[in-house]
Amino acid sequence: MKAIVMTQAGDVDVLQLQEVATPTIKQPTEILVKIKAAGINPIDTKIRSRGTFYPEYSHAILGCDGAGIVESVGSQVTKFKVGDEVYFCSGGLGKPNTGNYAEYAVIEQDFVTFKPQSLSFAESACLPLVLITAWESLFDRVNLSQDQTVLIHGGAGGVGHVAIQLAKIKGAKVATTVSNPDKERLVRKLGADLPILYQQQDFIQTTLDWTNGKGVDVAFDTIGGKTFFDTCKAVKVYGDIVTILEPDSSIDTLKVARNRNLRISLELMLTPALMNLREALLHQTDILQQCATWIDEGKLTVHLNQTFPLQEASIAHKIMETGSVTGKIALLIT
Repeated sequence: MKAIVMTQAGDVDVLQLQEVATPTIKQPTEILVKIKAAGINPIDTKIRSRGTFYPEYSHAILGCDGAGIVESVGSQVTKFKVGDEVYFCSGGLGKPNTGNYAEYAVIEQDFVTFKPQSLSFAESACLPLVLITAWESLFDRVNLSQDQTVLIHGGAGGVGHVAIQLAKIKGAKVATTVSNPDKERLVRKLGADLPILYQQQDFIQTTLDWTNGKGVDVAFDTIGGKTFFDTCKAVKVYGDIVTILEPDSSIDTLKVARNRNLRISLELMLTPALMNLREALLHQTDILQQCATWIDEGKLTVHLNQTFPLQEASIAHKIMETGSVTGKIALLIT
């Protein structure tokens, strides 16, 4: 099969289109998926530039997210049949015979679910990692509830734009930071109550004004760095802040967070895969199943910004690394 192989850690030129062996079913509960599209995520570019989670292997196929058609099934597979259309977040972290920048992937049936019927393969492939990240952050980490206020950073980004929608499904009131009027229009369309053009407005003061000086119940940090620490000032006393990045203690201290008695949560959706936590992986699959239902009910969608053919993965990585992508990017695999 054709695949984009990361030959070593480095710049985008380490991504090479190669002919590699097609993975085969080895366990009776596995399925072989003919991949039609793969999502591009920031974790892909980080792995490419820094190295995989499994440095003992010299080559890797990247891509955690995929969508495609079931090509064949193991002898004990009960959930799927040949021809089923599926989507999933599996592989792509450096283990051999995994990764979705490729024509085929073998996956355990329990970690796959039916793709949304109303979306294309490209749209579906963009969603798994960001849906799981936003869900675990807002629902599992901080238990966002109806009528609460939430500040979501980077509302037009991959995680941010689905986080807005999940928060609105819960009945929360959403403020979100964006960088320009085009992104402001997008987040309003997705349901944001208060877009904040952070280059023109002080997001802390704007958030405090919006909440009558109290601060939001929940803040969701997708930016990291100084933004995480500044955000603590916009959260109410005894409120919650959840971040998908590791706080940089060299930038500031947590004094503000401590004085305000904030509950700080850290979210890394890759933990179940890295630690082989079966129950947590099953939960993530359940998330995708529920979100597929919401998508087909018209409650949730994806903003697919650009698509590229498989051989142009390096171009997609360059664009992703600008840090200003609106929505999502996908690779199309024929």
